[in-house]
This record gives sequence, structure tokens and C-alpha cells, in this order.
Amino acid sequence: MTETAAPTDASPIGFITEVHGPVVIIATNRLPPLRQALKARVDHEHYLFEVHQHLDERHLRAITMHRTSGLYRGMPVFDTGAPLHVPVAPGCLGRLLNIFGAPLDDGPPLPASDFRNIHSRIPPLHQSVGAGEVLPTGIKVIDLLCPFFRGGKTGLFGGAGVGKTVLIMEFMHAVATLHQGVSVFAGVGERIREGHELWHEIRNAGVLPQTLMVFGQMDESPGVRFRVGLSALTYAEYLRDSLQKEVLFVMDNIFRFVQAGSEVSSLLGRMPATVGYQPTLTTEVAEMEDRILSTSEGAITSVQAVYVPADDMTDPAVGAILSHLDTTVILSRTQAGKGIYPAVDPLQSSSRFMDRQTLGRRHFEIAEGVREHLARYQELEDIITMLGIEELSANDQKIVMRARKLQRYLTQPFWATASHTGMTGVSVPVEQTLTDCDGFLTGRFDEVPEDHCYMRGTMSGGVS
Repeated sequence: MTETAAPTDASPIGFITEVHGPVVIIATNRLPPLRQALKARVDHEHYLFEVHQHLDERHLRAITMHRTSGLYRGMPVFDTGAPLHVPVAPGCLGRLLNIFGAPLDDGPPLPASDFRNIHSRIPPLHQSVGAGEVLPTGIKVIDLLCPFFRGGKTGLFGGAGVGKTVLIMEFMHAVATLHQGVSVFAGVGERIREGHELWHEIRNAGVLPQTLMVFGQMDESPGVRFRVGLSALTYAEYLRDSLQKEVLFVMDNIFRFVQAGSEVSSLLGRMPATVGYQPTLTTEVAEMEDRILSTSEGAITSVQAVYVPADDMTDPAVGAILSHLDTTVILSRTQAGKGIYPAVDPLQSSSRFMDRQTLGRRHFEIAEGVREHLARYQELEDIITMLGIEELSANDQKIVMRARKLQRYLTQPFWATASHTGMTGVSVPVEQTLTDCDGFLTGRFDEVPEDHCYMRGTMSGGVS
């Protein structure tokens, strides 16, 4: 539903009585609805607020969407007449925007002729479409063991330095080149340095013209970090509905969205719940996740980077996010330490679509065979370290040899890192990955040295 900006009232609806960090208490002669956008002005500075609580018939609490320096008691506040909304236009691709749709890349502002409410309604159930067919990425380990599905949601769990950003850029490259789609990147609580580097890397990788980036930086108000994901999602919905695009929606990092919600909840005076999280945690995550869906007009496929506090997968925030995901990709520091890139842990990563009916019998059986070999190799690693591989049975030695080759085969050079590594990126079709892995499992490549399996495309020598 497209919304236009409502005219601003000429007279103020109230004035600020208290300022508590990003939270302001406003005395008003009429209560605007929750989530309404209010604004104030000091000299040439404009301030926007979002209504979060009605305290009584004459007072409300609102969250400031800017830094609060310059606010004062008695400042008049005006009603914008609408919730927060962003300008949308076909020319938004290739741009770097903030939560309000204003440019951060020194480019011209988007035409202010069409607006969308960032709290837009979810399409009716009869218009929504569930996760569809496999969405090939050209990344061997992903397509084989934890495939993406059109319209599905994928969680990317990884700490700093394990290749999370590179993998995200490779997904964007795959959507742009393999599926002629577009990407929307939501930077939630990104460090300024990280955002600057990511923008340059995406531009150097050649996918910026098919990418829209929306940033709410780490030093901004918690209200910005809490809503910037919805702002980016609004652009993804626009590209899906109006331009009928195949959209990849990337959020980095959704845990910072939860953290911002916790800050806002505490500032509003709510009693903390489990482990100090906000009592509205599950609702807030669901409100975000349920809008990531596909319709008959187009598909939104989501990749969300998730930080795991203290590597505890039972953390309430992680649990709330996990309940909405279709595919879980775990990036392992151990894999990265061995030089295995992408550093995907093949045994912990999974997808709820990994079954014979969805993938087909051949894909499922080959994927299970690869997992069995890698799991057996992991079991035997301690024995090999202490006693040597010669102490294993002939069958176990064969399994270990094949597993080590499979481990190396599941690496590949990326387009996003070609300028750093000097190796041209490769994209491998799913069928070729299955054929090669079947060859490893059946012994066809038993005579091939391990180093010939590392950082290449296909075992036939060709790349696609």
C-alpha cells in the first residue's frame, strides 16, 4: 500500500516536557496514534519522533530518531499526519540511503513523488506464496548441504573474521548474475568503517547497480537502529511489488535490531524479561520476519547475519530468530583456521528442506553421503593425531582420504575476492557439484592428489 505524506498542521499539538536520552515526554492537547511521526525544529535542524506510549490523556512517550542535542523543555512539537515513510522510485537501485530515504552517497535525493509507510501491512494470506524451488547460488557447499530456497529465510551465524561479509557479497553477485535480481542491504548498527568498506567492496565487485543499501549506524539513536530494518524492508517490498523483481534482502546484523529494541524497551520503562531482554522480544522479531515473504508479483529471499552471544545457541534472542529461519548456515573459525573458505561448518549447517521429496533422491543421498564421510573423519581426527592414520582400518583410511578431498573440494574462489587473491571467481551449477561429489564418494577421484581439489570449480577442469 503506497502512502503519501500528509500535510503538517500549522499549529503545534504540544510541547516537550522531559528529555531522557533518546526518549522524550510530550504534553499534548490531542493524542496522536501509536507509531505516528512527530517533528520539531530548531533553527535549521529538524527532529523526528515516533510515538511509542500513551501515558495518560495528555502525555505520551516518543523515541527521537536523531541525536538529542538541541532539544529543550517547552520545544513545540508538530504532527506530520502519518507514520514514518520513505520516498520510493525505480532509481533507488545503486544508492546508499539512511532510514528516512535520504542519500548518504552525495547523490541527488530520490524524487519525493511517491512514499511508502515503513509499517505497511502484510499482504493477505491468499496473496502470499510459500518458499518455492531451490535458488542456486553457485556456491558448492551451500547448494549441496544447506540450499537456499526462493522466498526462504537463511540465517548466517558467524563471528568477526570468518568471511561473513564476503559470503554476503557473493550471494548478491549470484542473485544479480544468475537470477537477474536485485539486492537490498540493511546495515543495522553497522560501524561507520564497516559500512564504508562494504560500500566500496560491493562497488568493486560490480554489483552496486543492482543493490540498494540502507544504513542505520552504530552511533545513531536506538530508535534508528530499531526501525532501519523496516525501512530497508519497505524498499524490498517496493521492488517486489512495483518492479516485479527477484529480491535478496540482506540484514547485517539482526541481533543489533534486537539490542536496539531492548534499549528502547528499557527507556520506555518496561520490566525486563528473560536474560534482560525486552518482554516484547518475540513479537518484535515476528513483526519483522513475517513481512519477509513472496507474492505472485515477486519473491523476497532473505539472508540474515546473526550474532550469537557467548556462542550460546539457547540465548532467547537467537531462539526467537531461529524459529523463523528455513536454513541455518554456521561459519566456523576452525574451518577458517584450516584455510577452508567459505568457512561453512558442513555438519552444523542445515536446512528444513533437506528431504527426498524437496531435493530429489539423488541430491539428498549424495548430501547425506558427504555428511557421513565428514562426520566419520571428525570422529577419527583425535586417533589420527595420537596414533597416526596407519592404525586405522583399511575402510576408515579410505573414508578419511575421501573426506579430506571433499573438504577441500567444497572450497572455491569468489568473485568478491578476485581483486585480493588474484583468482577468478567461479560459479558451479548444482548438477555439476552433485556429479563431482558422487565421484568422490564412489572412488572415481581416489588417485587425485588432495591439493588438486583445493580452490577450484569443477573436477572436470571447467568452470562456469
